[in-house]
Amino acid sequence: MTSAPLDRPVIDALNRGGVIDITTTGRKTGTQHRIEIVFHNVGGRQYVSGMPGFKRSYIANLLANPHFIFHLKGALNADFAATARVITDETERREVLPSIARAWKRDDLETMVEQSPLFEVTIDGPAD
Repeated sequence: MTSAPLDRPVIDALNRGGVIDITTTGRKTGTQHRIEIVFHNVGGRQYVSGMPGFKRSYIANLLANPHFIFHLKGALNADFAATARVITDETERREVLPSIARAWKRDDLETMVEQSPLFEVTIDGPAD
């Protein structure tokens, strides 16, 4: 892992959003699981969402243990300790998901509000 400080290039990357990996801890096995996913900056905050209609083990893992590794990749590679706050409140989902739906050119906001995984990311600092 390459840890990095929250310097200007990292802040710029967090403001853009994009493809990342996350590593969660399995709620049953305790083993590390790394997946590729997209994050979005909405109102200065980072969110991860997914397409509706599929169960996601990473959400169950994050509900059991909200601490994970946020892996920036691409032009800037850096790993950060992070904390997830899974968002289930319908009002909050309706505030965040329209921006994500627009980014994905989706017109099924109601389905996304009902079914899409969604969590807010707090960057805690460089990964150990």
